[in-house]
Amino acid sequence: MSGPAASPPSFDPAVVIRSRPYIAALLLAAALGVPISAVAYGFLALVAAVQRYIFDGLPNQVLGGPAPAWWPVPWLVLCGLLTALTIRYLPGTGGHSPAFGFKTGGGPPAGRELVGIFLAALATLSLGAVLGPEAPLIAIGGGLGALAVHLVNKDAPPMALTIMASAGSFAAISTLLGSPVLGAFLIMEAAGIGGMTLSLMALPGLLASGVGALVFVGLDGWTGLGSFSLALPVVPPAEAPTLATLGWAVVMGAVGALLGWLIRWVGLSLRPIVHLNRALVTSALGLLIGLTAMAYQLISGNSFTQVLFSGQDALPELVEHATNYSLPVLILLIACKTLAYGLSLSAFRGGPVFPSMFIGAALGIAASALPGMNLAAAIGMGIGAMCAAMLRLPLTSTLLATLLLGVDGVAVTPQVVVAVAVAFVITNVLPAPGPTAEVAPAAVGSVQQRAPRRAT
Repeated sequence: MSGPAASPPSFDPAVVIRSRPYIAALLLAAALGVPISAVAYGFLALVAAVQRYIFDGLPNQVLGGPAPAWWPVPWLVLCGLLTALTIRYLPGTGGHSPAFGFKTGGGPPAGRELVGIFLAALATLSLGAVLGPEAPLIAIGGGLGALAVHLVNKDAPPMALTIMASAGSFAAISTLLGSPVLGAFLIMEAAGIGGMTLSLMALPGLLASGVGALVFVGLDGWTGLGSFSLALPVVPPAEAPTLATLGWAVVMGAVGALLGWLIRWVGLSLRPIVHLNRALVTSALGLLIGLTAMAYQLISGNSFTQVLFSGQDALPELVEHATNYSLPVLILLIACKTLAYGLSLSAFRGGPVFPSMFIGAALGIAASALPGMNLAAAIGMGIGAMCAAMLRLPLTSTLLATLLLGVDGVAVTPQVVVAVAVAFVITNVLPAPGPTAEVAPAAVGSVQQRAPRRAT
């Protein structure tokens, strides 16, 4: 994952796989899967605990009841301030900017940069910004994997560092997306590797991911803190694809592409302003996100938590109670979540996956009443289209939408594939959003990249 996808390898992967050092790397990857997945589990548990205390426990203690609509506003301002100070003063700029999505290039973060990545993500995710935990976990896992190799052998070859960093990233998100295979597929498609090199890189990662999944399950049973794995306990029944749903898939793909372009435009356009005064501007953006969430609760009567956070915890409830939402409320939710997501992309630290899935699901529920449409297909198409537009990873986007729906995901796969394909093509045809300088290849960040200070 440390070089351009198109560059031919300077080694023979078949020979490497049969070598003793590679077998040793497999054993090391399995061993690393235990502590790295435990660190990832602890991070997610800490984020969840802080969220529950600030937005549930503290209002009951201070106000004697549920959090009022204004409650998230000061916390989002604090979120912006803490995130900005971490990015500004700690090494590593808190990780790469999520406004650029998942990109290849660069290497795992250095050991001294992990603290900044951890703290920036903790502030962002705990205090309400609309981003997910997957990108920070990938960076932390990769950094820990590379650090372990340095501790074992300071003169380790670059390939060993790359393999162990990838294995650490695999282990860190082993069950976050619902399946170790899905998390691994996300990393591999983002890296753009294939052929025998894919097998060479993937095998240690899959092994670490499988061990990590067992650790996640074991820690869940031991601590009772939660599984932190994306799942839909209640899935709407799927229906056989029809010409009508395939036609609507084209429309959903186009809408998802346009909505994704708008979100990325907001995030990238605000980045130059953020760089003028990071602490002040990021705090102001936090204020706007908090006011957006407050307005949603006051207008709709639903909790502001639907607008805030990654959407991972709110998505199952949204799907389960899909029929309880009126069309105006769904449109308001999509608009507020879209705005908060775009603002969060510009200055905060986190991943783009879960907010995209939530907005896509809300978009699908809103479209489910169209003639010839059904709820399961609409949700799958919405999630697939939004993920394709934001991640620009069509295969991962298809898997995210179909696997989330479980057995019913098989039935809606044709519609999801059409929606993802349309969204991906339109996203690549549309002009690059934001200032031209911000989307230059040299400035693009990596899933595990150590970003330059000037491109934060």
